[in-house]
Amino acid sequence: MTLTALLIGNFFSLCTAICIAISVVKRNKIRLIWWQIWDTFFCILASLVLLSYSSFTTSILCMARNVAAYKKKLTGALAIALMLICVCIGLYANNRGVFGLFPILAFVEYTTAMYWTKNDQQMRYAVVINLSLWFIHDLYIQAYPSALTDVLLSLWTVIQIFRHIKRGKRMRRVAFKNA
Repeated sequence: MTLTALLIGNFFSLCTAICIAISVVKRNKIRLIWWQIWDTFFCILASLVLLSYSSFTTSILCMARNVAAYKKKLTGALAIALMLICVCIGLYANNRGVFGLFPILAFVEYTTAMYWTKNDQQMRYAVVINLSLWFIHDLYIQAYPSALTDVLLSLWTVIQIFRHIKRGKRMRRVAFKNA
């Protein structure tokens, strides 16, 4: 890969990182998904330039899933169909060996969580798993801004998980004292 391609790929990776960072601070799920649509758009471009074809195909399907979720059209049947398509096309397009499997796994894991998880805390766990999978892949393809953002957002989400657990313990103690 040429230095020019690496720089352009990392520029798109930076755009991806900015969009995903904005999405996680949004309190409204629709606004969060809107920014994730832009995140996947830039991820498509970064994956293409950085020659990760399983990530490229997976990101296209991520964008389709996110648009469906944004329009409130993401059904269980559509989620399953997208996951099956992602696995088939992603495996066929994979040119990065084991590391090319991480975007496919991330898609399946996050799509499952996005559709079937109703609990905020469970969704946080799903986000950490998803970001960890993308981190490994992003590091491998040299998408450094995305890799750094994956780490930072994972840490931030883990902090949120512990805050939620701590709040729950504090609320249980108060409820126990009042009983």
